[in-house]
Order: sequence, then structure tokens, then C-alpha cells
Amino acid sequence: MAFNSKGCERIAEPHDYGVIGGVRKLLYYQVGGRSKSGAPSGWRWAEAEEMAGVKILRERFAGPRPAPTGRHVKWERLFASVSKDERA
Repeated sequence: MAFNSKGCERIAEPHDYGVIGGVRKLLYYQVGGRSKSGAPSGWRWAEAEEMAGVKILRERFAGPRPAPTGRHVKWERLFASVSKDERA
């Protein structure tokens, strides 16, 4: 997917989308685009209200990456999560 957040275009692998602290957030792995905080790759958070111009890209990604800290986030509500398809 691609979107703009905080003045930067981001190319991302979305992993989890839900609510934390009453705020809708996306946990994603940035694979391209720009970032003001350093290299444009790695784990990032985006608040849904900060995301603009969201586009679904044709490129696919392999599936879930290991949790950034080895621990999983405690979501108040989880709407969507990437999981490996065991049927493949």
C-alpha cells in the first residue's frame, strides 16, 4: 500500500489495524518512500486520521514479519491482522 503521512509518501506492508488508547492505528513495515526520522524502512505506526491518499498497490508481500520487539501489541480492538495462510 502507499499513503502520505506527516508530509512523507510511504510504501508499506500493513500488518495490524485496530484501536489503541481510543485511536485507530496502523502498524506497518515501511519498505519505501520517505521518512523524516531516518531510513525509509522499518516498523512504523500511523494514526488513521494522519493518513491521506491511501492506495492499494499491485505488489504483494510474503506475509507477516516477526514482531518488532518480540512481543505483540495489546489492542483494545483489532480490525485486521496479517497472518500466514497455512493452506498455501
